[in-house]
Amino acid sequence: MGEYTIEDLKERTRGPVYTRDDAGYDETRKVNNAMIDKHPRVVVRCENAGDVMATISFAAENSYDLAVRGGSHSVPGFGTVDDGVVADLSGMRNVRVDPTTRTARAGGGATWGDFNAATHAFGLATTGGIISTTGVGGLTLGGGIGYLARGLGLSCDNLISADVVTADGRFLIASEKENEDLFWALRGGGGNFGVVTALEYRLAPVDTIYGGPMLFEMSDAAAVLAGFRDMIKDAPEQLGGFPAFQLAPPLPFIPENRHGDCFTLIVGCWAGDPERGEQEIARFREFAPVVAESVGQMPYPALNSAFDALVPPGLQHYWKANFVTELTDEAIQAHMQHAPGLPAVNSTVHIYPIDGACHRVPADATAFAYRDANFATVIAGMWPDPAQNEAGIEWVRNYYDAVAPHSEAGGYINFMAGDDQGRIVDNYKGNYERLVEVKRKYDPDNLFHLNQNIAP
Repeated sequence: MGEYTIEDLKERTRGPVYTRDDAGYDETRKVNNAMIDKHPRVVVRCENAGDVMATISFAAENSYDLAVRGGSHSVPGFGTVDDGVVADLSGMRNVRVDPTTRTARAGGGATWGDFNAATHAFGLATTGGIISTTGVGGLTLGGGIGYLARGLGLSCDNLISADVVTADGRFLIASEKENEDLFWALRGGGGNFGVVTALEYRLAPVDTIYGGPMLFEMSDAAAVLAGFRDMIKDAPEQLGGFPAFQLAPPLPFIPENRHGDCFTLIVGCWAGDPERGEQEIARFREFAPVVAESVGQMPYPALNSAFDALVPPGLQHYWKANFVTELTDEAIQAHMQHAPGLPAVNSTVHIYPIDGACHRVPADATAFAYRDANFATVIAGMWPDPAQNEAGIEWVRNYYDAVAPHSEAGGYINFMAGDDQGRIVDNYKGNYERLVEVKRKYDPDNLFHLNQNIAP
């Protein structure tokens, strides 16, 4: 033990500090993936950047592993660690909107639900994720794929600046004008370079959208995926959404006798003129007969949170991911072979389009390198019963092995599993060596290594 004790830490932080003997410790040590069961030495519920600085110093001076937690959605459980230190940012969730400049500033622990609630009051939004309980910071640092990406770009493309505490305890502002190398690396490079305590975003007018899910028979999956693939490349950029595979949950718009059946679906999101939305979303119905749908006008935050109930805290998680340049007919057949084996209603496979505005950013302009990919696929294995772990993990791996030959070598780091560290170079392609240089500058001792790690 170094000279910096837990009692010193408590004196230097405003937020509560939890150790194994404290009431509430068991709750504070949890992350969303119940497959991860770790016991940190200490969890600091940070309330400001000063708390983060103190926590980083405590971990560094005592040579403890440091985990950083935002929304707790990290599938590999990077937001916790055995016998180390957790900087929990969930006490930093404030979102401030400036409607005049169309910008918003979010605390490092804010979720997309927090963000959307604040920005929607002004009829504004930026690209967020698919589940509203996802952390704003974690999603953005990995790139940030969501419904609005075709029109607005990735979340990281809309980032104006970030407040960062680095491994040596310094507080820095990263932007196009300050610490530009750090700003470049943060936009896709994950949590490798520091703790982001606040993020400032560019907003766009997005209020009411037209969309929702349409379910098609699995026997029509090839026609649906091929139809989506061929249509989306020339579709107006206000049209977002994605094709997917899903076991039907017990929802009122789905015939009761079909609950639990496997369907292919398209979740549409038209973010342009709502009156035009109906005709744009109707194009999906041309692919095959629709079995059930829940489509119409709704506030953007309603769609962004529509699937939250399928991903509650406490599920078992194991995911795999790939970028896809061309969704070939052979790839579609591989999907059709493995998708019917979905382990639970919580499990899903999404194929996100990332063209349009995402393609207009050069591959070396941010750390997110796959600007030529047209899709990002995720095989999201999620189920409630730990007894399913072996079978569920096997399903994900077999599915991944089948689609990998039709995909790029790299994948979206926010969807990577804990055993995907060997793919780190492929995930960044030509940007990797530059990321290593930035890592050496800001974290030469690799304090921030609990992530998809870029080793210095």
